[in-house]
Amino acid sequence: MPVSNALKRLLRIRDLEQEQHRLALESALSELRRLEAAFGNASERERRGRGELAASVRAGEQEERHPAQVETEIGHSHALVLAPRIRKAEAETMRRRQAFLLKRIERRQAETLIRETEAADEIEELRKGQQRIDEWYLSRTIREERKDAATRTPEGK
Repeated sequence: MPVSNALKRLLRIRDLEQEQHRLALESALSELRRLEAAFGNASERERRGRGELAASVRAGEQEERHPAQVETEIGHSHALVLAPRIRKAEAETMRRRQAFLLKRIERRQAETLIRETEAADEIEELRKGQQRIDEWYLSRTIREERKDAATRTPEGK
């Protein structure tokens, strides 16, 4: 029984679904990386502000303290806003990774089913071929025996 068109369509659908899930995963990973980079920038801004604040305190420059303090607060507030978004993006990335892996398993199952069907078809075809050879040989042997019997019968009389 050759691989049915339904199995071939199933494999094609599984391929397409896997590709869609892969693209969704890549999108989620890209968003997560973007948020992590923004968080890193915010943390760096906060550190830079603290450093400028400390330098202005050491130098005794009163007018430089306020901008440094504002820079520190902006970096901190951005980091506070980004932290929950990063956690949400991580959860979404994990969900999409899981969905992608499930689709990959489904596609591999369809491939395995097709390979097993093709292997069974090949074995069946080999069996039928051997059976044809056996039948041919048997019929040849029977014909030769009949031919020998026919040629011996006149001699025996």
